[in-house]
Amino acid sequence: MPFAPSAHAPDDVRRWVARKLIPTDRVTVAEVEGRVIAVLATSHDGAVSWIDQLCVLPGYVRRGIGTRLLASAHSDLPLPIRLFTFQPNVRARRFYERLGYEAIEFTDGSANEERCPDVLYEYRSITAT
Repeated sequence: MPFAPSAHAPDDVRRWVARKLIPTDRVTVAEVEGRVIAVLATSHDGAVSWIDQLCVLPGYVRRGIGTRLLASAHSDLPLPIRLFTFQPNVRARRFYERLGYEAIEFTDGSANEERCPDVLYEYRSITAT
């Protein structure tokens, strides 16, 4: 993402995924021919559910994979569901808004590692996904 370069080296990210993200047991992947092409990570803090990560490899965007992963999260997680995305990520913002997420806060990015302005979205009601 040219607007929000990673704050961590690739090896650090791989270690974090292996040691922190995967052990939560709240990770779902989509595969094509044994290759992971998308990942969804969720959590629940007692009051709010979170989409912590949703990534689809660029060559697989706009094929319904992200929509199916979110639909799975919508059926599994208690409402409301929140997520952050970067303000400049217009494609992601349109995607979430099309699926019923509403922007509830815009930040200057000072609280995220990338220091990129972001948007907090919330999903409150069941809609067709």
